[in-house]
Amino acid sequence: MVETDWFQRFIIAVITINAIGLGMETIPFIEDQIGPFLWLVDNVALLIFVFEISAKLLAYRSSYFKDPWNVFDFTIVAIAVLPMGGGLSVMRALRILRAVRIISVVPAMRRVVEGLLHAIPSLGAVIALLSILFYIAAVMATKLFGQEFQELFGNLARSLFTLFQIMTLENWADGAVRPIMKVYPYAWLFFIPFILIITFAVLNLFIAIIVNSMEEAAKEDTKMLHKDAETLHADAKDQTRQNEALMSEIRALRTEIADLKGLVKPGS
Repeated sequence: MVETDWFQRFIIAVITINAIGLGMETIPFIEDQIGPFLWLVDNVALLIFVFEISAKLLAYRSSYFKDPWNVFDFTIVAIAVLPMGGGLSVMRALRILRAVRIISVVPAMRRVVEGLLHAIPSLGAVIALLSILFYIAAVMATKLFGQEFQELFGNLARSLFTLFQIMTLENWADGAVRPIMKVYPYAWLFFIPFILIITFAVLNLFIAIIVNSMEEAAKEDTKMLHKDAETLHADAKDQTRQNEALMSEIRALRTEIADLKGLVKPGS
């Protein structure tokens, strides 16, 4: 039952309704008007999730935890059933994590997350390269501009944060570079190469690696589908051969029975 399409669609609908209800609780006007109803919807959704997990545990038993997505679902629901009073009142804010369960229910979202996870090993080298370049640029910026612009480049931490802002291209010209260029006219010789290297080169490597990992994950899914189709085709062929052999035996038995009837004369 828990693997049928209608049950999966039902769980997706419950997750969506629960997430909308939790969002409506953050609006004071709505909370004052229908707060008890939203509380009821939240608890009914939690009961449905507990029933779903219990049904899967009953069906799969210990093998349930062999699937990482099942472990993820179990953890999210377990957090939701923890007491929310006293020092654990922060758990109320964590209830929205139940909306994340939709990732494990929708296959397309699962493939995206799996692609991101497969990309993590390859991203390690890119992160290391980015960290080295960031550190070098922060030290240089502190030495070059720190004396005049203490707020932006007064120490290594401030320089790292300012360079991160410049990397994201958020108000980088008017907020950082133009004021510096009024004192250091040739400061663009530092910032323009930094943006070209960090923002347009290194960060695009992240996108390239992630896209490549997703393509590989999609290819693996296609291969699995082909293997399943080949297995079904082979099973169908084996079944056909078995049926033909069985029919041959039945025809042989009918022939033998007919021959015996011909040998046995009436009244003998």
